[in-house]
Amino acid sequence: MDQDSHVINALPQEAATVTGINDFDIAIIGMAGRFPGARNLDEFWQNLVNGVETISSFSEAEVIAAGVDPALARDPHYVKAGGVLEDADLFDARFFGIYPREAEIMDPQHRVFLEIAWTALEHAGYDPSTYPGMIGVFAGSGMNTYLHFNLSENREIRETVHGYQLTIANDKDFLPTRVSYKLNLRGPSINVQTACSTSLVATHLACQALLSFQCDMALAGGASVRVPQQGGYLYQEGGIASPDGHCRAFDADAAGTIGGNGVAAVVLKRLTDAIADGDTVHAVIKGSAINNDGSQKVGYTAPSVQGQTHVIATALAVAQVDPRTIQYIEAHGTGTAIGDPIEITALTQAFRESTPDAGFCAIGSLKTNVGHLDAAAGVGSLIKTTLALKHRQIPPSIHFNRPNPRIDFASSPFYVNTELRAWKPGATPRRAGVSSFGIGGTNAHVVLEEAPALRPTGPSRAWQLLVLSAKTPTALETVTANLAHHLAQEPTVSLPDAAYTLQVGRRAQEHRRIALCRDRADAAEVLATQAPGRILTGVADAERRVAFMFSGQGAQYPNMGRGLYEAEPAFREQVDQCAALLQPHLGYDIRSLLYPPAEQTEAAGEKLRQTAVTQPALFVVEYALAQLWMKWGICPDALIGHSIGEYVAACLAGVMSLADALALIAARGRLMNGLPGGAMLSVSLSEAELRTRLRDHPTLALATINAPALCVAAGPVEAIDALERQLTAEGVAARRLHTSHAFHSAMMDPILSPFTEIVRRMTLRPPQIPYLSNVTGRWISATEATDPAYYAQHLRSAVRFSDGIAALAENAGRVLLEVGPGRTLASLVRAHPAVGLARPVLSSLRHPQ
Repeated sequence: MDQDSHVINALPQEAATVTGINDFDIAIIGMAGRFPGARNLDEFWQNLVNGVETISSFSEAEVIAAGVDPALARDPHYVKAGGVLEDADLFDARFFGIYPREAEIMDPQHRVFLEIAWTALEHAGYDPSTYPGMIGVFAGSGMNTYLHFNLSENREIRETVHGYQLTIANDKDFLPTRVSYKLNLRGPSINVQTACSTSLVATHLACQALLSFQCDMALAGGASVRVPQQGGYLYQEGGIASPDGHCRAFDADAAGTIGGNGVAAVVLKRLTDAIADGDTVHAVIKGSAINNDGSQKVGYTAPSVQGQTHVIATALAVAQVDPRTIQYIEAHGTGTAIGDPIEITALTQAFRESTPDAGFCAIGSLKTNVGHLDAAAGVGSLIKTTLALKHRQIPPSIHFNRPNPRIDFASSPFYVNTELRAWKPGATPRRAGVSSFGIGGTNAHVVLEEAPALRPTGPSRAWQLLVLSAKTPTALETVTANLAHHLAQEPTVSLPDAAYTLQVGRRAQEHRRIALCRDRADAAEVLATQAPGRILTGVADAERRVAFMFSGQGAQYPNMGRGLYEAEPAFREQVDQCAALLQPHLGYDIRSLLYPPAEQTEAAGEKLRQTAVTQPALFVVEYALAQLWMKWGICPDALIGHSIGEYVAACLAGVMSLADALALIAARGRLMNGLPGGAMLSVSLSEAELRTRLRDHPTLALATINAPALCVAAGPVEAIDALERQLTAEGVAARRLHTSHAFHSAMMDPILSPFTEIVRRMTLRPPQIPYLSNVTGRWISATEATDPAYYAQHLRSAVRFSDGIAALAENAGRVLLEVGPGRTLASLVRAHPAVGLARPVLSSLRHPQ
């Protein structure tokens, strides 16, 4: 099933110029539908505004091929026309975890409604698997002709499928509960059956369930799919069916309606909740009512002026809306000799209770475009009217030339709207009514109002990440094309809002795609062209894990992470918290050196090279960056740090509190800064080869094993100079590191005892996230992590980073993410033979240059 990516929700916000909202208002926050000639609501709306009739005419051969008796097909009163629902025979069973045989015996009304329910929730911007509230379902379907014409005539089905299975797959009772089961919706799931008014009655019941807090969101809708779709009907004089396959609502030539197939649903929510959650509100249901005619009418199938008048007046009273402010009525409008005059009479009587004015309210009927959708008629009319409010246009009601002589339009509030009309603003918000009347006398009326104006979304990042997913590669291409088209056609779409909805309002499927974009137009082009370097496609791996790697000393530079500090509140809050905790230990605000004014950048860079400043600065940036990644949903299953980076790992793993970790880092840097200066030399040799050379230089130490053939020696400057000369003479590559001291060497010995005492005063706990020890190159144990002596050993011993990376690489699916400035660790890891070129190794922040 191709996912829709059209509706974009705003980030949660407060209402701005919102007036007249009360606790009984219900928001329409999502919609989906398939109608004759329209695969989606965009096509549906275009057909409406262009006045297109989407009723199909069939040839004699077609109806005979569909199973109609040839003699009946040749009857001059047999009308070969109907509203065909495209691809009603198709169903993405795999998408919903339904076996092919189960799908084969399932009523198409159930199949298509399940797809529409999914699409409507996506349109609303919600993934039901992550939504914490209760979602209800209120829906009904038409008569099951699939069972009668297809399954019951199929001998194989009768002999191989148990009757109970056929019942579950076809009975009307199971339409809403199948949706609740497949989408894991835990609110009320109610089957509604009131004939033609089914789906609007379902909408009313859904509103009542929301207002009584039986659920927090509700799906309401209906399905009508008759088979064979290419069949017509036998016209009978005096009946409700049209003699020529056209519905002429309110026209003098109106002689009946014509059947159509359609499936549609809306997603409803209490308006106050929708505004608070930043939902897209398409329209507001101000009030609704249902009733029954009783027996005061000509016959069981006949409409009633009294019943219709009462339900319309009740809905207006519930909505607390003056009828004079209603500018459009989407009528039941069947185009029958009895129905149309009774409907206008009832509407007039309801309006006349408040106003004598005439000719101020447009009226129309969806049935003139798509035919009578039976159980889906009411929700189809509701969606049409919602789109009219949203687009501020009233579509034409077609096939109207002159008024039915039995209708006194001149003295009524109404006129038939025969052309596309701009819906101009008035003294009140734009308002409309929707009617749906069922055979048997169950009537429904809904009062709608245009959506309230909300405060626009605030400023966001300069770049946006759009995330897409689907269950198959072809569906992913369709999703991408749909979104590209939508962004290209909708200039009002906010790209940050689109990115937000795609992230939180879509279920993540197996096949993924991300696109990095600047603005709406850029996004449309990137998606349409799949621009290299701006778009990435892959398959999700449920077993994939992420390890955070924290950089060591030497990676720092002024303004590291400055863009994040200015643009990302979550990052800024962590930096600010760390700066406040560090101030008593440092005597200054670390942010003054991290993010200095432009004219002080060079001076800040000099200070950042001082060990007492470097270590707390690196810790702050790496800790805040890790918290940001985790807030974005990228949570590590393993950690490794390089020297000072291990303290960030220990803090994130819960070994020490943030306050203790910062105090310890400040003390560590301060103690090291008080030692005599030293030097460090990176050497392209293995550990064993370098140890052999160090025998001639007893004051030097093996400080770091970064890779199997890349180590670092540390010690006094003169001894490092001598080693460098020796290695150069041997032709061994060696590079002096920009450090002020000889870390992880004997030159650290004077501070081991006081540093251990500082650690001893701290509370240390076993790690809650596994991380690798620099001392051993293995996973740290609880005993090591909680032993103060370990931290002295860590300060003095060689950093066995290469061994740690080999341990991380044992999980073949693990992604390695450098969390810190620059690309030093990522470069080391990519060159490590245990990692390989195929494994993702990523960096977080730019290189200093």
